[in-house]
Amino acid sequence: MAVFESFEEYNDLDDIAGKLGDSDPGARQVAVIELADSGDPGAVAYLAEAIADPDAGVRLQAARALGEFDGPDCAAALVSALSDADGDVAAAAAASLIEMKDPECAPALLERAADPDVRVRRAVLNPLKTLRNEVAYEPALRALGDGDAEVRMHAVGVLAWLKKDSALPALFSATRDENAMVRRTAVGALAFSQTPRVGEALIGALADGDWSVRETAAETIGKVGLRDGIAGLIGAMADPYWQVRVKAARSLGALKAAAAVAALAPALDHDISNLRKEAAAALGEIGHSDAIPYLEAASGDPDPDVRKNVDWALRQIRAA
Repeated sequence: MAVFESFEEYNDLDDIAGKLGDSDPGARQVAVIELADSGDPGAVAYLAEAIADPDAGVRLQAARALGEFDGPDCAAALVSALSDADGDVAAAAAASLIEMKDPECAPALLERAADPDVRVRRAVLNPLKTLRNEVAYEPALRALGDGDAEVRMHAVGVLAWLKKDSALPALFSATRDENAMVRRTAVGALAFSQTPRVGEALIGALADGDWSVRETAAETIGKVGLRDGIAGLIGAMADPYWQVRVKAARSLGALKAAAAVAALAPALDHDISNLRKEAAAALGEIGHSDAIPYLEAASGDPDPDVRKNVDWALRQIRAA
């Protein structure tokens, strides 16, 4: 019977790491790849050394390899590479940081949360979102005052993942940020709470000057089950952007808003098939018999997905 040797017996980690001292950068890159392929957490210490290699190609490979591991030591090594003189290395380190899942990585990231380099601030705040470590709460609040819109957006994301009611005043302020990207993220972040002021903010965002913010507001109103938002969603079915109408239709269906039948009906004739499909689905979810004539008229739609939703909607209403 064949006997399979363990990794340590077959190719010792220290032996591979010894190649990191080779004079040939190509050989050092191969060593980095082998360390990553080992899957051994002990490789992180060696990769942390390689990320400071004099050759940019080796550093780049090490930054990518560290994305295969996790933990505070791994995060610290990647954070150190965010200021690398080679832009590709810094970008690879930022990308690998997003792969970190251990909440204990957060302190290493937060050490650079106020770094003078905006690229570093962006790179450390972005992965903090999914780590959900409460030590990031206060730094995220402070980052909402950052001069860079992307930093503020990531800060909003951190607060959204932490889901603390104490962050709501800051998120309400962010819904009025000068940057649409920040406002959109803040509007979506409000989905974790159903306080009355959240409803007011979401309804107000339906009138935002940027269509992507209105789109997110329409979607979030459905997510939180905000029935006070039905009138605003009905108005959004006349939005000049069909993307907003798609989300409004979906939320009206989720809210089973019988008052929206007349507002949804024109969407069954729209040029965009996705809007026709969502309107049909919404009418089916609402289940009001007033929708039957509109759906019957749409039963011959040229798009099979639309026809499928129309048929389903008619069955739902008739069965009811």
